[in-house]
Amino acid sequence: MLPALTLVVPCYNEEESLPITAATLAAKLEELAAKERIDASSRVLFVDDGSADGTWSIINSLSKSSRGFTGIKLSRNVGHQNALIAGLEHVTSEICISIDADLQDDVNAIDAMVEHYHDGFQVVYGVRRDRSSDSLFKRKTAKAFYSLMSKLGVESVDNHADFRLLSAKALKALLSLRETNVYLRGMVPLVGFPASSVYYDRSARFAGESKYPFRKMLALAIHGVTSLSVAPLRLIAILGLTISFFAGVLSIWVIASKLFGHPTQGWASTTLVTFFMGGVQMLALGVVGEYIGCIYLEVKRRPKYFVERTTKDENCQG
Repeated sequence: MLPALTLVVPCYNEEESLPITAATLAAKLEELAAKERIDASSRVLFVDDGSADGTWSIINSLSKSSRGFTGIKLSRNVGHQNALIAGLEHVTSEICISIDADLQDDVNAIDAMVEHYHDGFQVVYGVRRDRSSDSLFKRKTAKAFYSLMSKLGVESVDNHADFRLLSAKALKALLSLRETNVYLRGMVPLVGFPASSVYYDRSARFAGESKYPFRKMLALAIHGVTSLSVAPLRLIAILGLTISFFAGVLSIWVIASKLFGHPTQGWASTTLVTFFMGGVQMLALGVVGEYIGCIYLEVKRRPKYFVERTTKDENCQG
């Protein structure tokens, strides 16, 4: 029996790109169904992440024109990761693939992902061959980020974003991780299961604007570190022990200088040490504060999103 496939597509103000995206993804599903690699009931699930443009109107029109399109509209913008979770929680098929609406990820890589699933893999990562299409700044910061995550003990796949295939079993395991601080790129490897990678070349966005400016990328990186590693807290402890050791040595030197008639003179060294320690303390408080903030959000257990309406509701009303 052929598996049904759901393509989960988070959308935020994608009015310009959505018609082309829908046509491209529908054609890919038809192609795979014709090759008898997936079931003909496979479909595209769009998640409107509180868009302010005509994104939902387009999704609704697509669902009325074809049973191959469905959609859910969130009550407000909750961010890419939570919107993706919302879509994954509405998947009922045997396999699903998450892909962004801008189609910068190679749609043709879906063929290889499905083949890997047929070969017995439960998780298939879409991995970029290189980052030549990115700016120099983005390439350097991405490389530094993946290197940092690895050193902090976070298991992740370099140059992999959120283009991936999950089997029903792997998806169920992923959704059992109920934390509020969501970083899917680090959470998926935690579930285990046989995994493989498909390599592809990423294209430039064909319409609309990027929804991931530097500010959001930085926030995502902080979420990744704080949700998957306590290494920064341990580094603070090591730093505190190191400074305490040198402070002890310095205290012995100051006392010895006083006893032997060579008192330390000058305020510059004292001022520098004071400012240095103040900076270290503020940095340590900032890191600890990030973790306390994460704990605060986790213990409240608020829902990640609210569904305002679905295309099924719209069609029933119609």
